[in-house]
Amino acid sequence: MQPTDDTPEQTEAERLNRHCLCVTLDRPAIVANLASQLGDNAGEILSSTAWQQLFSNAAVFVPGQELDHMLAIVQALEAAAALPDYRRRVLSWAPQNAMINPGPTGAFMGYDFHLGAEGPRLIEVNTNAGGAFLNAVLARAQLPCCGGATRASWAEDFDTAVIAQFESEWRAQRGSGRPQSIAIVDDKPEEQHLYPEFRLAQQLLCNKGIDTVILTPTDLKYAAGALYAGDKRIDLVYNRLVDFGLETPEHAALRSAWLDGGAVITPNPFVHALLADKRNLAVLSDHTTLMGWGLSPENAQLLRRGIPRTVQVTASNGEDLWRERRQWFFKPVAGHGSKGVYRGSKLTKSTFARILESDYIAQAYVPPSERLVLVDGEREKLKVDVRLYTYRGTLLLAAARLYRGQTTNFRTPGGGFAPLLLKD
Repeated sequence: MQPTDDTPEQTEAERLNRHCLCVTLDRPAIVANLASQLGDNAGEILSSTAWQQLFSNAAVFVPGQELDHMLAIVQALEAAAALPDYRRRVLSWAPQNAMINPGPTGAFMGYDFHLGAEGPRLIEVNTNAGGAFLNAVLARAQLPCCGGATRASWAEDFDTAVIAQFESEWRAQRGSGRPQSIAIVDDKPEEQHLYPEFRLAQQLLCNKGIDTVILTPTDLKYAAGALYAGDKRIDLVYNRLVDFGLETPEHAALRSAWLDGGAVITPNPFVHALLADKRNLAVLSDHTTLMGWGLSPENAQLLRRGIPRTVQVTASNGEDLWRERRQWFFKPVAGHGSKGVYRGSKLTKSTFARILESDYIAQAYVPPSERLVLVDGEREKLKVDVRLYTYRGTLLLAAARLYRGQTTNFRTPGGGFAPLLLKD
């Protein structure tokens, strides 16, 4: 836990998070920027209550070495994921569709951290992590504050890094060249909370010469070894679905393209199985096993300290987990978007009985850090999650999410996405 009062050990970033009440978001600038990029129906999107709570007025400060530490944990995890024994273990519980590895490593990997006195702790790994394009716009619409000079935590040229990422995914499977067409695919995309960022991604890709469309999976058909939307051939799919194994009937065309190699799909079922299945955290937090599989002592130590202890919930350990429930956070193996997660201290006996009948992991509870913000003129402390968006272990962008309650959400007044500013 962080100290409650200012102390000599407190970093400048911690002091600012506790005391800085500056409004750093230039809302007129971000509205103008987004309106120009979103075009048709931008006004409808930007005037909604949900949109107003998407961005926080405050920035979150983090020491530069803390960001370096988080990135080192990401790189250590991806080094572990390259070990043959690790792959055999995690693929043993993966769906059949995930057994193919055509080469891509996953666009926009997302690594979520809680920060505290013991250093950053990785609490979640995500494929198809949402919010990067919105956070890039957010980072460009910041005003100076009492924190003085700071460095934004993102790639030197975010737009160029994004294009290079998709081109790299293409070459990993096809060998050379670049995709001529990309489909951004999600179920009912226009109804998704983060639909505006699909539009931002579409515009960026189109501006760089890649024909890009936003589609639902039922818009696709697979024929003669290729994926089509109407008469348009789709070379690459930027996959935003939460059917991580592409197993549902509605995703049949996409599944066929994946299994036959008819389109490059990123992220894909293999990448999710390798990195983001929540059961993998039980392996990644097992220091002794990782060392036995050949992970370097340096990387094993980073993961030992950086990943909270995680176990699979079973009938055999259920009694112990119930007795020690206040020390644990329970998450469904196939969950997403904080659905079905429970802090152990809030559990009822009946809910825990349902957990035992389902596929869950238990993760040692790591309290989030806090950020003081002004909400309607009143001071409030909101919880902080930090997300690193990466590609092949390289940082694309880092951002924070401010929230109240058990898990991150975009319903907290004063909360939402916040830029991560580095303070050394």
